[in-house]
Amino acid sequence: QVQLVESGGGLVQAGGSLRLSCSVSGRTFTKYSMGWFRQAPGKERQFVAAIRWSFGTTYYADSVKGRFTISRDNAKNTGYLQMNSLKPEDTAVYYCAQDKARWRNGFTSDKDSYDYWGRGTQVTVSS
Repeated sequence: QVQLVESGGGLVQAGGSLRLSCSVSGRTFTKYSMGWFRQAPGKERQFVAAIRWSFGTTYYADSVKGRFTISRDNAKNTGYLQMNSLKPEDTAVYYCAQDKARWRNGFTSDKDSYDYWGRGTQVTVSS
């Protein structure tokens, strides 16, 4: 059974930082790219960042580029999202997810291309 568990969310002031973690079990971690998404109240789930299964190549939404960093530790089956210079508009529930396709060539920001999801962790940024 594949499980993804996020942690590290919380309340932070604008300009602050948080580091989210996503622990993955039940699937060969190194074969799949990983993504982070977020969903604010009343809005659709949106893509934040992705990291490819090989070489650690990364891809970001324009809204977080230069502030957020996605990474992975294959030895620990864990992915991370370092969030710096947080803004109130970053407030949302953050979800990690694994790509449906093994060894995908390139990236996808389409949430329907990810088949396993965590339950999410709340990030609240106060002004």
